Order: sequence, then C-alpha cells, then structure tokens
Amino acid sequence: MENKYGIEYTKIGDYYMPNLVLENEEKIILNKYGRMRLKFLKENKKAEYMIMFTKGTLNKHLKEIQETAEKRINIIIEQLKQKNNLTEEMKNTNQLYWVSMMNNFKNMAEEIVLNELIYV
Repeated sequence: MENKYGIEYTKIGDYYMPNLVLENEEKIILNKYGRMRLKFLKENKKAEYMIMFTKGTLNKHLKEIQETAEKRINIIIEQLKQKNNLTEEMKNTNQLYWVSMMNNFKNMAEEIVLNELIYV
C-alpha cells in the first residue's frame, strides 16, 4: 500500500508498518583523526552523533574532518619550518636537530588541529 506522500506500507497482522530503508553510505577507512572525531562525538555529542548517523551523513562528516585535519597539519608544519628557518639542507647536515624540530612541529600542529577540528 502507498499513500499520497510516497511512503510504502506493508500489512502485518492488523497493522500497516512503513517500509523504512536506510540509504547505503559510502564505506571509508578512518585514519587517526577520523577515529578520534568519531569517539568524541559518541562520548560527548551524542545528539549530533545520532542525528548524523540516522541521516546517513556521519561517514561524510568523518571523511571531511580527517581530510581537513591532514591538510591543516601539513600547512602548519610548513609554516613552522619557514618561521624557524628549518631547511631540507639541514636534514643532511644535522639530522638529529632536524628530526627533533620536525617532531616538535608535528606535535604542535596536531595539538592545534585537535582543538580546532576534532574536539569541537
């Protein structure tokens, strides 16, 4: 049975039940940032999580967050390298210094991105 709104119903016993089907979401592989955002939504923003889940927009949101996070981290690292005059030439001349500075830059960039994108 179908009504004027285009919703189909199936008669089960004496009752008509709507035929509800969720649309298939595209499958994505979550990286570190996508998983962190998912965990944050589940634990701290339950209403937003449920709304996105039921509307079928959760995977799209997580994919967008993880792509944005990766791009933002790369931009921040490049800005920090330029600000601190860390060049690729230093990688060959003073490897330990270069690696330690790059680790510091990555940690700083991740901390910024976590506060800007993930835990909001």
